[in-house]
Amino acid sequence: NDSTFFFLFIYSARPKTQNGVVANGEASNSKTKLTTIDAVLRGLVEWLCTQLKKPYHPSRGIPTAINCLAALLKEPVVRSSFVQADGVKLLIPLICPASTQQSIQLLYKTCLCVWLLSYYEPVIEYLATSRALPRLVDVVRSSTKEKVVRVVVLTFRNLLSKGTCGAQMVDLGLLQIIQSLKAQAWSDEDLLEALNQLEDGLKDNIKKLSSFDKYKQEVLLGHLDWSPMHKDPLFWRDNITCFEENDFQILRVLITIMDSSNDPRPLAVACFDISQFIQHHPAGRVIVNDLKAKERVMKLMNHESAEVTKNALLCIQRLFLGAKYASFLQV
Repeated sequence: NDSTFFFLFIYSARPKTQNGVVANGEASNSKTKLTTIDAVLRGLVEWLCTQLKKPYHPSRGIPTAINCLAALLKEPVVRSSFVQADGVKLLIPLICPASTQQSIQLLYKTCLCVWLLSYYEPVIEYLATSRALPRLVDVVRSSTKEKVVRVVVLTFRNLLSKGTCGAQMVDLGLLQIIQSLKAQAWSDEDLLEALNQLEDGLKDNIKKLSSFDKYKQEVLLGHLDWSPMHKDPLFWRDNITCFEENDFQILRVLITIMDSSNDPRPLAVACFDISQFIQHHPAGRVIVNDLKAKERVMKLMNHESAEVTKNALLCIQRLFLGAKYASFLQV
């Protein structure tokens, strides 16, 4: 609309530098000139953030602000100002599946902003700790618009190796979604290439997440959760002898967690992991009995959490039936 073009016209008319000289012939190291330009951009970013909070018009205010940001965030100084103005959190609620043409365009421009920000290191931690990734996964799972899918997939590719983003994508089931997207007919070659790269990267992350070192760290810190390795048969087959280290230290810690934790999730995972140990270790049943785990598991069969009682029952069944029948039990 008119206001979008107005702001972009002002922005595009800023002095350009060429070989150290701005367009009007002044030296590009003129602090007054640069300070004035940066100040104008900061003021514009603050105004745009205000529009995202309290739009000047009920239907045009937010799209106008997002359109401007999609153009302005190409500039490093704008990214910095936008983050300093706490603007990233204002984008998150706008990342949601869309149906109408107008809402699809707004979604696309919003995701374009997030893609541009994914190149800016200071914003990575916020994206990783906010609802940004789950919302982007919901969008790419349900969207059929190629340009929307493309910009979200490119964002994932940028974030994959940053901080905890890769692990989150694995936990959110993104690999299966990407494999499903690959089976569709897309015309954009960049999208196809990004899908292939993202698939390979997610598979590498799963391998890293399934390492025994990662598992050991999770257990020793007491942060048990349903990360991919727990239900991966290959992890147990490949690493079962590692549980013998330091006189079955990891097994002892799992039993301690069953005694001391008040959180249903670690209790359930500990029961499940001990049942996996019984199933995959040749002497699993004997070792677990020797460590006096049976009494602890029996107590958890009366736990108020259905998740805990289910996995405690599985563990007890494997303890009583032994490895010979363990493969017939379903989780």
